[in-house]
Amino acid sequence: MPTRVLVVGGGGREHALAWKLGSEPGVNDVFVAPGSAGIAEEARVTSLPATSTDAAAIVDACRAHAIELVVVGPEQPLAEGLADELAAARVATFGPSAAAARIESSKAFCHEVATAAGVRMAESWTCASADEALRAIHELADAGRGFVVKQDGLAAGKGVAVHPPDAAGRVREDVEGLFTEAPGDLVVVEERLEGLEASVIALCDGRDAIALPAARDHKRLLDADRGPNTGGMGAYSPLPDLDDEAVARIVETVHRPLLAELAGRGTPFVGALYAGLMLTADGPVLLECNARFGDPEAQVILPRVATALGPLLRAAARHELGEAARFLGLDGRRLVPTMRAAAVGIVLAAGDYPAGRSAGEPIEGIEAARAAGAFVFHAGTGPRVGRDGRPDGYETDGGRILTVVGRGRDVTGARAVAEAAADLISWPGLQRRRDIAAALPKPVAEGVA
Repeated sequence: MPTRVLVVGGGGREHALAWKLGSEPGVNDVFVAPGSAGIAEEARVTSLPATSTDAAAIVDACRAHAIELVVVGPEQPLAEGLADELAAARVATFGPSAAAARIESSKAFCHEVATAAGVRMAESWTCASADEALRAIHELADAGRGFVVKQDGLAAGKGVAVHPPDAAGRVREDVEGLFTEAPGDLVVVEERLEGLEASVIALCDGRDAIALPAARDHKRLLDADRGPNTGGMGAYSPLPDLDDEAVARIVETVHRPLLAELAGRGTPFVGALYAGLMLTADGPVLLECNARFGDPEAQVILPRVATALGPLLRAAARHELGEAARFLGLDGRRLVPTMRAAAVGIVLAAGDYPAGRSAGEPIEGIEAARAAGAFVFHAGTGPRVGRDGRPDGYETDGGRILTVVGRGRDVTGARAVAEAAADLISWPGLQRRRDIAAALPKPVAEGVA
């Protein structure tokens, strides 16, 4: 067990990680950089002033606080090489190198690696111009297939547009705009797949992988999956249509081949490898990979993990995940021990999210939501100062502000707790979805993989 851990980031995902690690026996201190006042409310958790993309400040913090393990939350510092800087400073780090993190920072690279590894993805075209992208779009539309247009690089979960076949004649301006806004960048055009999405995140040490429980993210802004894509408006776990056996098969058929291919290229992947999947009638198809824990998936997954997370993350950082799994009695398992209880998370966002953010609006009801039995993870908040100059609760400071998580015997029960608790929180302009985990798919007897 690492006794002193540094979590890089300051959102809801990092709050969930700090809460989980800080609650584990043997952990003395959890530092979060930059963290927030809300995250620092947790026992044994302290926020540090270093920003997540300031590698030199992160390395200095590790030395100053004798950090034994760094867990990198957001994608941007990974893409910019934070894990490489920490490795050079000999700090054990759960997070991939910039070269391995390309599996998220370049969608074209993800397709290249998946093809080489024999992992099924949607048919795709990597396009360097609007004309190339429009030709691919019309090829799909002429065949009666819908299409998806994706920015190649990082877009905070928002750089994806999904269209039916008859939209091919209406997207020229949008496609040309992508290349105008980011000259020289690539755009990936994919066939549109039908089914329900699922997220399977595995802890990886460059060779071995152990999955966390599956989750489902609701990416669209509005109820009934309408509106623009966001970073995620809510999530739930477990999934009735993806049982543990199916998750184990996904680790074998998706994660492990990707790990082998990346290792063969001299860029072993150490960290949380997130497989975003479409559960089609013909089985799971990989949509994308992320190089870190999902947000808001982490907020519903971590409350269900029934073993200490710290030893597994530290072992993965040391390329010793198999040995740690055997020590913890997990030898041969592809899924971490998980509580039967379900979890549902509802994101509370600013009124103009995802286009904008909110700042300075007083937040009411956080303590009432906690008293109602929910976790409240801070994502975009700041301390509110009272008339006497002392801290007096919290105010908004971001796009996604809070994630309210309920637990229950099943998803329906967990959703009831989350909904009731979310109803207790308010600020001017708050928006949220009210259908997270409301319509559940039918269970499957033997998985779908």
